[in-house]
Amino acid sequence: MFYQQIYPIEPLRKYVRYFWVLEGNSLDFSEKIFKIMSDGMPGLIFQTNKKAFRDKNNQELPQLFVYGQTTRYTEQRAINSFQNIGIYFQPSALKSIFRIDASELTNQHIDIDDLLKTTITEQISNTASTDEKIVLLSTFLLRQLQRTNINSEKPDFAIAQLEKGMSLQDVQNELKMSERSLERYFKQYIGISPKLFSKIGRFQSALEIIRKTPFEKLTDIAYQSDYFDQSHFIRDFKEFAGTSPKKFKLHANEIVSNFPEWKV
Repeated sequence: MFYQQIYPIEPLRKYVRYFWVLEGNSLDFSEKIFKIMSDGMPGLIFQTNKKAFRDKNNQELPQLFVYGQTTRYTEQRAINSFQNIGIYFQPSALKSIFRIDASELTNQHIDIDDLLKTTITEQISNTASTDEKIVLLSTFLLRQLQRTNINSEKPDFAIAQLEKGMSLQDVQNELKMSERSLERYFKQYIGISPKLFSKIGRFQSALEIIRKTPFEKLTDIAYQSDYFDQSHFIRDFKEFAGTSPKKFKLHANEIVSNFPEWKV
């Protein structure tokens, strides 16, 4: 299996963290289960083989689709060889690019053709090289941004401060916003509440510690990641990762990043 990350051109960096490419084209291809963990980011995926992937309900995924925030663990299944190209958006990008409330796509995906009147799926399908496909996607996004012209300054500031560890109350004070107003901004731009966004961010911090450092006790990770206690940490981990921290660590050497936070 091949996986690659490609960073966007400068005008897109406010909206796109990176493009990624994932290929599974071996002659002896066998069905693969991809575990999707909550990461606080929406995205977009193009499938070269539009019949390769199925969702948790065994339904074919669209060839080019946008997905929103994932607030719980889920799975998808590859039944054929594939080459997929994706975009890992910044948290507030859906509103800015597609002029929709991000909450409409929370735990959902939508065919790009049902979202917009566009020929981008056909254009990418008729382009041979991966580099050319990424150029087409980049041009498509830039045109969308010119059309929408939405200011995401406040939610972007809030996201940046929360990712640095600032409390929700301090974020509200900095923005001079009420709790209700901040929650409304988050639902519109990010798709989930500020509290849930912070909760997912804390889980991701713990995930990084487990991946990169040896540990003796789960309580050490829980406290490093600002969990109240070990039981809260385990409960959140199971909700967002679909497994316990110990089982995740045990099988970490078998995990391959893709889609971009999907795990095999």
